[in-house]
Order: sequence, then C-alpha cells, then structure tokens
Amino acid sequence: MERLLVLRLESVGVAAEALINGVPVARTGPGLRVATVAIHEYTLSGGNELELVIQPPPPGAPSVPEPWVSDGHCGASLRLLLPRTGQLAHPENARTLALLEWAPVAEDVSEVPASVRRAVDLPIAFPRWRWLEAPVVDDPQSLRAPIAAYLQGLAVGLMRGDVEPLLLAARLRLEDLAQAYQRSLADDVGRLRLQVQQLHARSPLKPVMPKADTLCLRAVAGGRLLECLTPEGTPALQSPLADGGRVEWPVRVAVIEGRFYVLR
Repeated sequence: MERLLVLRLESVGVAAEALINGVPVARTGPGLRVATVAIHEYTLSGGNELELVIQPPPPGAPSVPEPWVSDGHCGASLRLLLPRTGQLAHPENARTLALLEWAPVAEDVSEVPASVRRAVDLPIAFPRWRWLEAPVVDDPQSLRAPIAAYLQGLAVGLMRGDVEPLLLAARLRLEDLAQAYQRSLADDVGRLRLQVQQLHARSPLKPVMPKADTLCLRAVAGGRLLECLTPEGTPALQSPLADGGRVEWPVRVAVIEGRFYVLR
C-alpha cells in the first residue's frame, strides 16, 4: 500500500472531536492538541460525511448547550490527508482531500458544543463495509443488560489469559481491517493473540467487569453501532496493569437478529 487515507485533527484552546460517516475517530483536548488516525475502515467510496465537533461532551454523555466567548486564539481543524506510507501525516507533505475549520474571531459568542459538517466525495475505492448493513438500534439503553453480559464473557476470557473469545467476537472486524489496509488476517490475529499472552504473562490480567447499571452505550454510525463505554467515556472492556497503566479493547457492537457482533 503506497498511500494511507489519514484524518488529522488539530485544536487550540478547545476540545474537539472528528467523525466520519457518524463514527467518532479522533478527539483532542487540553493534553492532546493533534491527533492523527488512518480511517480506511470508516470510509466509503464516493460520498462521505465529515463532522468537526467543538467542545464535545464526554463520550456517551448528553449534550448541554452553553455560550462560548472566543479570545481570538482558539480554533480547530479537521483534514483528510493522503500521505505516502511511512511519511508524516502533515499538510506540508501530503495531499489534502478535505478541510473543515472552526476559528471564531475575538469576542465572538458561539454556542457549544458547535458542529461543522461537510459532505465530500473521495476518489478512492473502498469495499462496502459490513457495519453499513447493520440495522439501526432504536432503543440502545434497553440492551444494556445483555450487552454487559456479552462483555463479561470477553472479560472472563481475558482474565484467564484466553484471547479466543475476543478473537471470535471480533472476527468480522479483523477481516475488515485486514482488507482495509491490505494486511494478512492471520498476522493481525497473531498480533492480538500475542499481545494478550504477553500482557498476561507479565502480570495476570484483571479486567474490570462491565455492569449493566454503569455501562454507557453510545449510538454511532447512525445508530448501527453501539460503542461500549464506562461512565468516564473510556472503553468498557479494559484492564489495569501492574505498572499503573491500563490496556483497553474498544468495542462497538452491531445487533443483528438479537445477536451481538463486534464490527468496529
């Protein structure tokens, strides 16, 4: 693969979130002013919807509008870049395919969260990803208990150092990612298996057990996927590490005929 389609999100003085086709893919804030991420698995051939959200609420939290007075030095931008593989995803050395910006002048009063949207046609061929065929979930909160139980099964496997339940749950996602980036599915599966085995060998994994009463389900991709989060907005499937850090396994599930599938 000679080139990667990369989203670059930058912000100064504000938090920002970038979405493509209704899926959040990057977020910046006080501790992170620039975020770059490859986005093949969220991108469609032809028309795509980009959204730049200013001062977004924590993931899964309700949006409460409030006034924002600009000091003239705050702003945010979202760029779709096409750098060569191995090169820095920066406007100076990559082709810009799309740009969204938000930069109010001094003393301008805005209501935040604010949103800038744009439809863009991309001259790149992508498969039609499986998540596009998933049905829209009308009432996500009614699924908190069964999805919590589903995640608990994955957590128990990780607690035992057994990655197979997670691999089985995410099989379709892994297949899509291998196709999106022209990688070997067997290599991707092997890397995930090795990661869990190495983590568990250093110190037994102790995943936090997701519970129905604290599980947050954020509808993304137009309601086709449910992002599984903690009340703090971090992935619900995670484990603390002995060094004080933590490892996270982001999970976005589709609900098809009453069954759950990790598609992203």
